[in-house]
Amino acid sequence: MPKKDFEIVFKRAFVNDNFKEFNNEPIASASIGQVHIAYLNSGEKVAVKLRREGIKQRVLADIKIINFFNFIFKPLFSHYTKNSIESVIKEFSSMIVQEVSLNNELQNLKKFSNTYKDSKIKFPKPYEEFSSDDALVMSFEEGFRFDDKETILKNNIDFNEIIANLVSFYTEQMLIKGYFHADPHPGNLLITQNSEIILLDFGMVKTVPNDTRIAIIELIKAANEQDYELYISASKRLGTIAYEAPTSELAVFTSKMFEIFSNNNLDSESMQKLAFEVLEGTRDLPFKLPSDAIYILRVSAIIEGLGTTYIENFNGIKDILPILQENLPKALGAKDSIIETLIDEIKDIPFTIKDFKSTLKQASEGELKVEISKNQLEFLKKELHSYFKPYLISISFMITSIFMLLVDKDLKEIAIILFTLSLIKILYK
Repeated sequence: MPKKDFEIVFKRAFVNDNFKEFNNEPIASASIGQVHIAYLNSGEKVAVKLRREGIKQRVLADIKIINFFNFIFKPLFSHYTKNSIESVIKEFSSMIVQEVSLNNELQNLKKFSNTYKDSKIKFPKPYEEFSSDDALVMSFEEGFRFDDKETILKNNIDFNEIIANLVSFYTEQMLIKGYFHADPHPGNLLITQNSEIILLDFGMVKTVPNDTRIAIIELIKAANEQDYELYISASKRLGTIAYEAPTSELAVFTSKMFEIFSNNNLDSESMQKLAFEVLEGTRDLPFKLPSDAIYILRVSAIIEGLGTTYIENFNGIKDILPILQENLPKALGAKDSIIETLIDEIKDIPFTIKDFKSTLKQASEGELKVEISKNQLEFLKKELHSYFKPYLISISFMITSIFMLLVDKDLKEIAIILFTLSLIKILYK
């Protein structure tokens, strides 16, 4: 950032003389802020992330511009495209506003470090007493950038082990704990000489809702067993496929896609080419992008991209699914031993019986309620909208024609045309 902005931010962030030494030249720079090396008065080497001056105002202005263009172009999009675009904008807007707050990142780092303290992944140590909304002070972590292939291979680091650890860690985040780091790009991942992964930058941290987590678990199980109907059902619950989507057509599409990605004789480029050919025939199927799935899909794509950097013909379905499958019992709540699992199940029996009795009582008294999913509600809303829209247009034509006659009798011909159009619209809706 310009020297003037740097001095404003630094003076606001550090009122006291906290550093024995501070390097004014940043070692890394991005849209939200930049990182400097410094030494505390106590001697510890630290990384100091400084937020850019006025970045929050610029981000809020960008969000307004995006929403403005979305409002203008919205009529050109289909129902599902509209929903997907709005989900992306809503999710991006929410996340980016959180990301420009370094206080928020500090809290994320503290919670993440505590939640995953027993994992094989290392996190920077925050210095809360020196941090603020303008600056985040953390321990300085040494390692090779994840995409520094030459250095990593030169140090004889086993990359298969690295990818296995990364996938297992993200499986735990998304399927077991439901709390995950949503930005694992190469700049945020360091590899040590001891093959340890260090995770940086906690501006983008997401919580996975429980129903989304269960839908993902079912997706993985269905993919591993190539159960296409369960895969489609889970996709509908996740919200990536509309509630009313035709199961038979989607089953054919899904089977073709799994056939391509489980073919060991194809390289990555051929797989991609064949996949796009199959996708061409699905343009009219109601796929969409719900907000809960945006960062999950993004993280999955990034991790697959990281795998292809080092492992030839690496692909998510073939190479990641077995690792995910191993973690499914734990994700579904199973304990490490069968005895522990049985004890848990026995403990739940009284509650299950109580719930069953309550359901029978509600049914006998006519008070049994049925919950409708968000996807079903969205489908009903869309159907009601398409059903009533012609009537609303017709009524507006009728009212306009009557109003024209009342205002000016000379407009009788136009009023009759409008009234006729309204009747045609009702009859041939």
